[in-house]
Amino acid sequence: MTTQTRERPAFAQPSAALPGAPPLGGWAAREGSAYAFLSLYALAFIVFIVLPVLAAFGLSFTFFDTIQPPTFTGLKNYIVLLTQDDIFMRYVLPNTVQFAVLVGPGGYALAFMLAWTLAQLPKLPRTILALILYSPSMTTGVAMTVVWKTIFSGDQNGYLNSFLLGLNLIQEPVQWLQSPQYLMTIMILVTLWSSMGVGFLAMLAGILEINPELYEAGSLDGISNRFQEIVHITIPSMRPQMLFGAVMAIVGTFQAGAIGVTLSGGNPTPQYAGQLIVNHIEDFGFLRYEMGYAAAVSVVLLLMVLFFSRLANRLFAGED
Repeated sequence: MTTQTRERPAFAQPSAALPGAPPLGGWAAREGSAYAFLSLYALAFIVFIVLPVLAAFGLSFTFFDTIQPPTFTGLKNYIVLLTQDDIFMRYVLPNTVQFAVLVGPGGYALAFMLAWTLAQLPKLPRTILALILYSPSMTTGVAMTVVWKTIFSGDQNGYLNSFLLGLNLIQEPVQWLQSPQYLMTIMILVTLWSSMGVGFLAMLAGILEINPELYEAGSLDGISNRFQEIVHITIPSMRPQMLFGAVMAIVGTFQAGAIGVTLSGGNPTPQYAGQLIVNHIEDFGFLRYEMGYAAAVSVVLLLMVLFFSRLANRLFAGED
């Protein structure tokens, strides 16, 4: 008499690990150190970026004077900003758009042209000139105070006034930094002078990393001048660096605000001639203590930066 053993149904068999799935201990040994390093950045990103953005978004729907607890007001701050804030609509928004249009693309194009020019030079002069061009972005505050305020000083000892008086082009000193007629132009000039930052270095590195054989192949395919090389080889080959430079230019342009206040010596600037969105936020947030309204303006600024950053991403991050 034989005894037949019945096999267990498939669903009754003990569960086993999926084929190819690493044990938990092996995963922790291989990936744990990477996540440990990333955790510090993630913590800093959450604490200094995510939480402040969420706090600003929440406060934008409240009235908050930093003394009493926030009071929920719904969309009132945004309605006031778009319909009742004459300073914002007449001065701040047009100034910001003008400043962004001239400084953003202008500084970006200037950074690329200078990077391309330096890439044609030998290593030693290229390094020295790159350091000279990059240094203003590291010392903007000091240089702005010491150099540019001295150049545009409103008395006869200012370099520009002294030069023009010596040529009899003006009869009395001009208050360059207090005149609404000249302040925005000076702000744009100083910002372009100090705009060769990390975006400029990224473009220079991208140009230097392009394989020279691409230019040789291009010459065989009919490319006959430098302009065609830039359009058909240089820019497509350094698309990541172009995108990084564009994003840095956008962010730097819209966060600029201290320049007008530093040059003119006060916030608001004379007759709001150099008033930008950042200055408007500081005016309401730290001078008038209307933190809820300042938060609403900051949310609008964040949306503008996000929009133009996405636009730059579409231009330079497309698939080949």
